[in-house]
Amino acid sequence: QVQLVESGGGLVQAGGSLRLSCAASGRTFSSYIMGWFRQAPGKERDFVAAISRSGGNTYYADSVKGRFTISRDNTKNTVYLQMNSLKPEDTAVYYCAAAQRLLIGSWLYGRDDYDYWGQGTQVTVSS
Repeated sequence: QVQLVESGGGLVQAGGSLRLSCAASGRTFSSYIMGWFRQAPGKERDFVAAISRSGGNTYYADSVKGRFTISRDNTKNTVYLQMNSLKPEDTAVYYCAAAQRLLIGSWLYGRDDYDYWGQGTQVTVSS
């Protein structure tokens, strides 16, 4: 089992940047595919980005492609989400998630196949 703790959220003006971190407990962090999701008030929890176990492959929602970067440091059991050129529509609670599935597939973009979730961190972008 793994526990996930997000940090780095806050209030930022449009056009600004934030870096989210997600620290994982346990010694098997490198065996998980990691993802970031976000949920705005009254909306579904949507996929933002994901990264393969080694960090060599990354995947993004169209809405954040070119602005956000996901990365991981397996020596620190941490996954990051660098968010640049933030827009008011990026305002949401951001969650990291871990998946034990062996193979990358379309499941990556949905919530159902992630096994562990953090508590979330609030990101608010003012206009």
